[in-house]
Amino acid sequence: MSQTATRTASATYTDADVEKVMRRVRADLIMIADSTGVWTSAKAAEYAHDIELLAKYGYLEAVDITLLSHGLEVKAVRFDPNTEAGAWTSSRPGGVLWPRVSGADLRLVLYYADQYTSDAREVMKGKFKISWAPCYDDTSHAGLTASGGRNYASSAFGMQRRDWAA
Repeated sequence: MSQTATRTASATYTDADVEKVMRRVRADLIMIADSTGVWTSAKAAEYAHDIELLAKYGYLEAVDITLLSHGLEVKAVRFDPNTEAGAWTSSRPGGVLWPRVSGADLRLVLYYADQYTSDAREVMKGKFKISWAPCYDDTSHAGLTASGGRNYASSAFGMQRRDWAA
């Protein structure tokens, strides 16, 4: 797929820009997987594939990843796509390693853009590597404290990363 996505006259980007930003997001997912020991690197790459696919089509509203220990939030990160990120300075992926905790689980929640209609879902069938299911968990991270973030950008496409920790 080699299409140019145009959202406004001042916000133009290509699939190559999404791919460049997603390399950084993928690196973050793999670092989270490796440091927590919950996912394999291959599983993190499958999640990144699906996130990238949704971003390329303009169907992604946000991605939230939470490290849980026996059901309690320990650390979280949220990625918010932005199609007007042309003035951003792109950061390097990484940061503080996530801890290994007992009773660990990683929860990844996708938030879809309004454009992800039933017709769009039909078009996307069979393209994902993960079998997605509805999730109604609270991802406000009210019990955690905001702990920084990063911006990843190429042309007008970007992902803002926000972090929370206990």
